[in-house]
Amino acid sequence: MGMFSNLSLRLNHIFSHLTNRGKLTELEIKDAMREIRVALLEADVNFLVAKNFVQRVSEKAVGQQVLTSLTPGQQVIKIVNDELVSLLGKTGAKLEVSSKPPTIIMLCGLQGSGKTTMCGKLSMLLKSQGKKPLLVACDIYRPAAIDQLKVVGKSVNVEVFEKGTQNVVKTCKQAIEYANKKMLDTLIIDTAGRLSINKELMDELKNVKKEIKPTEVLLVVDAMNGQESVNVAKSFDDDLSLSGIILTKLDGDTRGGAALSISEVVKKPIKFCGVGEKMGDIEVFYPDRMASRILGMGDVLTLIEKAQSAVSEEDSKKLEKKFRESSFTFEDYLDQMDKVNKMGNINDLLHMVPGLSGKMKGANVDESELVKNRAIILSMTKRERRNPDLIKGSQKKRIASGSGTQIQDVNRLLKQFEQSKLMMKQMKNGNMKRFGF
Repeated sequence: MGMFSNLSLRLNHIFSHLTNRGKLTELEIKDAMREIRVALLEADVNFLVAKNFVQRVSEKAVGQQVLTSLTPGQQVIKIVNDELVSLLGKTGAKLEVSSKPPTIIMLCGLQGSGKTTMCGKLSMLLKSQGKKPLLVACDIYRPAAIDQLKVVGKSVNVEVFEKGTQNVVKTCKQAIEYANKKMLDTLIIDTAGRLSINKELMDELKNVKKEIKPTEVLLVVDAMNGQESVNVAKSFDDDLSLSGIILTKLDGDTRGGAALSISEVVKKPIKFCGVGEKMGDIEVFYPDRMASRILGMGDVLTLIEKAQSAVSEEDSKKLEKKFRESSFTFEDYLDQMDKVNKMGNINDLLHMVPGLSGKMKGANVDESELVKNRAIILSMTKRERRNPDLIKGSQKKRIASGSGTQIQDVNRLLKQFEQSKLMMKQMKNGNMKRFGF
């Protein structure tokens, strides 16, 4: 994950010194703790949070069990991991569901935090879980806010309930009646934001909460704003008593301190995080998985979930059969590219693979190459996509011209395709030794 890449590299560097030694002295552990504290502060973690975190880790790390252990370095890493999970909120917090429908989720936040877009992302996620959401437009001050919510709703195929600029409590009550009539089980209310916190905004939000009694009051904060996000969350919580937090822009290339401080300071769970610009770029926040990513240990469970949502079991079986029968074509190749694209940014996916995230050190897959490959395949005729052997000199020239690429790009793709088919064939024949198994 881009946000924690620098912190991950720093921590991995510190840990490598610990794991390279057979035994550790108390002084060596204290030196490592000092380095961890500096790494956290550089990642914009709240000063008190960083201090308390290192203190808790230190107390456990200099215990007799660690110092006399055969693998003290690994024991220290485990303690850091456990404390990191605790810092991020211990366990994943699920959305509350109202015993009497509809469940009402009130989203609040400052302007620019990504609140309106998050309404769409959250409704799309809930739809995938079998819910029937309704978006409610209650940001009546910002020009075009209602229109923006309509665009978001249309993009995820979720209805938007709006009554223009009338009183927002009245709109919410009418939306509840409408949801009951239409058998919609979840209301997501897009409330007003401001550029900064003020009394008028808080009074309106408090009034909506008092009158509507939402099941969840979730604050959307921009993770890239660092400590300012923590201060904003504290203010909103003091006035509204939040039930949870949603962090947006967690894919951003910044220091990530907000994610590590916010739950500890506000004492409210992070429930979701936005990890990209697409509507599907939302994840349930799991502290243990996030800790694994930060420590460069990968995040297999989230990777599996993303894969399962993109590829059905039936698709997997069909693909396996094609490889077995050597009938894999460029059409299948294109289909697989689309499915991987559905899972999200490919570099973020690679960072979830255990062992890779710490080693990549800024190495990235060039997504423009994937776009180029797609253009080349789309410039082939259907017959060529199904029988790549038909592609000779004149066809290559036509395909390169049609895709805006060079003949060598076409040659490279054809070679990659043949190599992947050959590899699958060898794996099918049980010849695994060539791959180091």
